[in-house]
Parts: sequence; C-alpha cells; structure tokens
Amino acid sequence: MGGTQARTQAIRARRDGRGGLGNTLSGIAVAIGFVLFLGGFIWGAVVYQPYTVPTDSMVPTVRPGDRVLAQRIDGGQVRRGDVVVFTDTVWSNSPMVKRVVGVGGDTVSCCGQGGRVTVNGRPLDEPYVDREGDGAAAAGTTTFEVKVPEGNLFLMGDRRGGSLDSRAHLQDAGQGTVPRSAVSARVDALAWPSAGMLERPQVFAALPGGVSAPGPLRLQVTAVLAGAALVVLGGAYGPLARLLGRGRGRAGSDGR
Repeated sequence: MGGTQARTQAIRARRDGRGGLGNTLSGIAVAIGFVLFLGGFIWGAVVYQPYTVPTDSMVPTVRPGDRVLAQRIDGGQVRRGDVVVFTDTVWSNSPMVKRVVGVGGDTVSCCGQGGRVTVNGRPLDEPYVDREGDGAAAAGTTTFEVKVPEGNLFLMGDRRGGSLDSRAHLQDAGQGTVPRSAVSARVDALAWPSAGMLERPQVFAALPGGVSAPGPLRLQVTAVLAGAALVVLGGAYGPLARLLGRGRGRAGSDGR
C-alpha cells in the first residue's frame, strides 16, 4: 500500500510541475538567465560610463542635457569620425565632447567646395553636421589649414557655426589639436531622453585606418534581455505546469 501511495504522489508531483525533467530544465533556464542578466549589467558597467552632455556644440547628433553611454577606450583606439569624451586643460578643466575629424599626419583645412571641410584634400560630405543656412555657415567661417601632429587629433563640433573646438585654438601649441592621451571614452549610444546607437560615419571609411568598430553595447543589451526572458519563462514554468495539471486532473475526474 505504501509503495502505491509513493508512486501516486510522484506522478502528481510531475503533473503539477514540482518534479521531473520540466522542473529541472526550468531551474537551469533561471540559473542561465541570472548569469546573462547580471553578467550583461556588470560587463556594461565595466566597459561603459554614462555622461551628460552640457552644451549644444554637438547638435543635432547630441543635444544639451542628453545622457550618453561612452565606451572606455585608450586614445590609440580613436579613429576619424568618432565622437569622443576628452579633457584638455588648455580647453577646459571639464570633460568635453567633440567629433574627431583628423588624426596624426592629416592635413585638415577649410573651406573646400560648397564650404566643406577637407581632409588631405578630400572634401567631406558630413551628414551629421547641423546644416542651418548655406554650406559655409554649416562648416563655420574660420579659414584654416592644419597639419595634425603625430599622436594628436583635430576635433570639431557637429554644430559648426556655434562650436568652440580646434578652430578656436589655432594659435595654441599644436594648432588646436589635442593629444590622443586626453581621450577617455568614445560615445557609442544615446541613453536618455532618446535612445539609439551612434553609427560610424562612412565618409571616413575609405581613408587610411578606416572607422572604428562598434562597441559591445548591442551584445550586452541582448544578454540582459535574453537573461530577463529566461528568468521569467523559467520561473513561470512551475505555476503554469501546476495549473495545467489541475485542469487535466479535473477533466479526468469528470470523465469518470
């Protein structure tokens, strides 16, 4: 009699989700989900730093007050077109955000055909620039030609008509360029109030060195979302199995 009761209880346990293969798999799903969820967050915290943009010099790409996610990088990883966070005491004691237009060895000048900035004699078609007014206004009114020293960067804001960038420091040492070592991070995405990735501008892709590879943010977000889904689905398995088991039990009793 006792053996029969034990077998009956085991069968009922399997039916209501408290045992068997389904319960084991749901536990594994929850465990993997927690690892992915927490791992994605921790990985993101190590690789990225949040930063609030204080000025309008990067409009329309980034607006004042926008919260961005910037990947912590070494200055040697910077490529043309990157939007970087840097600190240079000649410019300011606070971190600033600007776009890299030229790297060491480049000749950056203004203005070429249609008022465009040129790099090594090649006019740049810059879709990210704030193009209020004509082309000259978009590029700015300062005429210059700078040979960027090795190990330095020439930086400009996307709102060319109202950005205090390398053009405002042409009389300083290095003609307004900034050492790569001043860069602490590269902006990969907008986080708040709008959200979205900052794509690498392909206008620089054909130049030596190309553009930088995207950061791991998409993979991190995928890990967090997948982990959350596994935790929810794995945790819901038991209650759903018990509910379905009771439904089948009632159906069986009615059939008798």
